[in-house]
Amino acid sequence: MDILFDMNMDQPMEYAIEVKNMSKKFKRKVIYEDVSLQIRSGECVGLVGENGSGKSVLFQIMTGLMRPDQGKIIVNGDELGKKGRDFPSRVGILINEPGYIETCSGYKNLLLLAEIQNIVDEKKIQETMEMVGLDYRDNTRVKKYSMGMRQKLGIAQAIMEGQTVILLDEPYNALDYKTNKEITQILLRLKEAGKTLILTSHQHVFLERLCDRIYCIDEHKVVDFDDCMREKYFEI
Repeated sequence: MDILFDMNMDQPMEYAIEVKNMSKKFKRKVIYEDVSLQIRSGECVGLVGENGSGKSVLFQIMTGLMRPDQGKIIVNGDELGKKGRDFPSRVGILINEPGYIETCSGYKNLLLLAEIQNIVDEKKIQETMEMVGLDYRDNTRVKKYSMGMRQKLGIAQAIMEGQTVILLDEPYNALDYKTNKEITQILLRLKEAGKTLILTSHQHVFLERLCDRIYCIDEHKVVDFDDCMREKYFEI
């Protein structure tokens, strides 16, 4: 059985993520103001925006790492902050850079992370690493990893436990053209497997190849990435 399917046998919700009338600010700086957004299960959605516009903040809110000042966040049918549900289930995330143990191999890092929930075995971790193009037998310490290898390891971490919703913050950051292509192929496989993907990138060209929809963070709102937004932010 394909490792992308073997832990997702339940019927998916119509909407993987619902953001309802969400607002967030830090002191006097408004980040989001009355934002509503629905992402269907199995969709691949892109998010663009200026540095500091709030892309990473939105990911942290969607995963319960940060609370909105107001509004509701519903992930896989569960409202975060209600009935003891502080963090969503079946959600994988790559945001900034995970806190790896730099002196251990990538495989050892994933083994240690898997012990937190203890729902996957060594074979599943090995298969996941191979799927993203990493050799689990490679004893290279993470501090010696290239940027591309780190990105692949982060993706492996985000999917190894059969997560149905996967949030990847800047998966194309600082990669060469060969690794860009490899990352794209990984994401296409996840999309074909029916995963819900939410991606951020400064390189909207990659998002346009992959995503069913693209949104832009503009003036504290999440709006469609249309020709007006493209001209405003990307075209000279």
